[in-house]
Amino acid sequence: MPHWVREVTQEYAQRMPREMPIELIELKPDARSGGRTTEQILEAESQRILSVLPPHGTVVVLDERGALCNTLDLATTLRNALPQGTDLCFVIGSADGLHPRVKQRAEALVSLSRMTLPHGMARAILMEQLYRAAMLLKGHPYHRE
Repeated sequence: MPHWVREVTQEYAQRMPREMPIELIELKPDARSGGRTTEQILEAESQRILSVLPPHGTVVVLDERGALCNTLDLATTLRNALPQGTDLCFVIGSADGLHPRVKQRAEALVSLSRMTLPHGMARAILMEQLYRAAMLLKGHPYHRE
């Protein structure tokens, strides 16, 4: 990831309230060489993704074809996950997206935008929105209400 993505990720992770820590698990995408098909690459990546997801976590997959949500929707998702004490896991795919098996594991498919976003940009937007949603839950005013 470019340095600005790492900086944004670190900045918003540090800002998060103690009761809503963020843990980033970054998996290296498979090489796009070696004669493998996109399906084979996505299959290999899906095995690694599924292996790091907690068995009882709530999984949200970011997908451009997913449901559009706003900041208040995200805050509701966080509020619903907190009392359950389960991990809320957001999955961002590689350049070729995600294998259907990963999407099937998800409780929700969410779109940050109908536009295709590079992985780093999607991560930066998600981090900022998680922080903003957390601040709403802490009672900070929201300028869009």
